[in-house]
Amino acid sequence: MFALTTEEWVAIELSLRVAFWATLAALPFGIALAWLLARKQFWGKAILDGLIHLPLVLPPVVTGYMLLLTMGRRGPVGGFLADNFGIVFSFRWTGAALACAVMGFPLLVRAIRLSIEAADVKLEQAASTLGAGPFSVFFTVTLPLALPGILAGIVLCFAKALGEFGATITFVSNIPGETQTISAAIYTYTQAPGGDAAALRLTVIAVIVALAALVVSEWFARRAGARVQGI
Repeated sequence: MFALTTEEWVAIELSLRVAFWATLAALPFGIALAWLLARKQFWGKAILDGLIHLPLVLPPVVTGYMLLLTMGRRGPVGGFLADNFGIVFSFRWTGAALACAVMGFPLLVRAIRLSIEAADVKLEQAASTLGAGPFSVFFTVTLPLALPGILAGIVLCFAKALGEFGATITFVSNIPGETQTISAAIYTYTQAPGGDAAALRLTVIAVIVALAALVVSEWFARRAGARVQGI
């Protein structure tokens, strides 16, 4: 009952790999956009903020279909990458990582943005008056102050990527050993006779990982609040 099969271990390993690379790929863009939204005022800011958070309110299948239209072999971006660089996302585990990165990106940006907004701007201004350049201020003052939010965003993005299903299965299908993550494997087992035990095992693992991620994220959020209040 509690012994995982080879196929289940493959699904778990693939999910962890996809979630890791999805989070790693999204992180630099998430930090840049979070800083832009937290520190700058510009025309279209509300539109940009809405576009970033759009995957949270759209049905995941819609997001996956949009990725298929743009990043698939016949899509404008996917076709260009495939023809010129040999980079293919559709029906590959890299495509699953891309879909998971898109779905987890809003959570990453929001956590980092809130942390940057909570950081004392006067500290950045003081560093500037002492001769530090913009990049130096960002890497030596802003990022350390926002570190709890960055870590919380990483955990949330990783957890979201680990449990993503709709966008992934729409974009890269459900191929065992290639794109079949934990969520896709659970769906497959629930549709197969006698697959209830395997589905239950993977469900328990998914719940444990997701709960641990939420607990860790909350801990980082409390650390950020304590730092702001000077506790």
